[in-house]
Amino acid sequence: MTILVTAASGHLGRLVVEALLERGAATADVIAGARDTAKIADLAARGIRTVELDYARPETIAPALEGVDAVLLVSGTAFGERVAQHRNVIEAAKAAGIGKLAYTSGPKAATSELALMAEHRGTEEVITEVGVPAVILRNNWYTENYAQDVAVAASTGVIAAATGSGRVASAARRDYAEAAAVVLLEDGHVGEVYELGGDAPWSFAELAAAASEVLERDVAFVDQAPAERIASLVAAGLDEGTAGFVASIDEGIARGDLAGSDDTLARLIGRPTTPLVDALRDLVEGQRAAA
Repeated sequence: MTILVTAASGHLGRLVVEALLERGAATADVIAGARDTAKIADLAARGIRTVELDYARPETIAPALEGVDAVLLVSGTAFGERVAQHRNVIEAAKAAGIGKLAYTSGPKAATSELALMAEHRGTEEVITEVGVPAVILRNNWYTENYAQDVAVAASTGVIAAATGSGRVASAARRDYAEAAAVVLLEDGHVGEVYELGGDAPWSFAELAAAASEVLERDVAFVDQAPAERIASLVAAGLDEGTAGFVASIDEGIARGDLAGSDDTLARLIGRPTTPLVDALRDLVEGQRAAA
């Protein structure tokens, strides 16, 4: 079975390629797609076929899908344009007779009030409309999303947010990558909508405690009001719009929008998800190695 991974030059796509190989896929059966194939030249050097694939340029999509049985559509980063760009891939997959399309959506995408979920919801609707055989992977937050918070805490001893006691069911990016590899490699899964998240949803007070452990210094959680959160972000250099967006995510966390978790992710990958402290330790070690 030939599997195409889109956005293979990105963090998640690259990890999915690795997970496919680790789980027994032959190098010849994995295709890595990217807007700029120079960024995945290392994969080509390992014998993996690489193809140009740009969501915004339909002329690159159909050739990339030739001879493909299953495809992972990693959600794009062109916010505001993603539904139309994803449609280009979905319609091409349908025309190519793809047997399985996996899409990396977001948590509770069909009902969530989080602004980021609107384009995921729209993409899921396109998948239904077009009728391509699909499995929806509703990935909760990546623990790696908090790399900057931990980096700031290393110097300030503070993690600040307007999240209250809200919890986040995050998991390491590699956990989600393994889940994608599983659904692509295994028979079945078509028609499923998987809500994926970490085994142990955590609060920001617990995030601070985990950061304390890996940084080997005291880190405190400072719970801010939304207006205070926006003001502090603007003072740190963000524009008002971006600061307001970040604060709205915090408010969603406080509402419980990212707290949902069951054992679906662990069941798919066949092991517990990566504990928060372990994922943060990997982040800190990576930051120190890059310094």
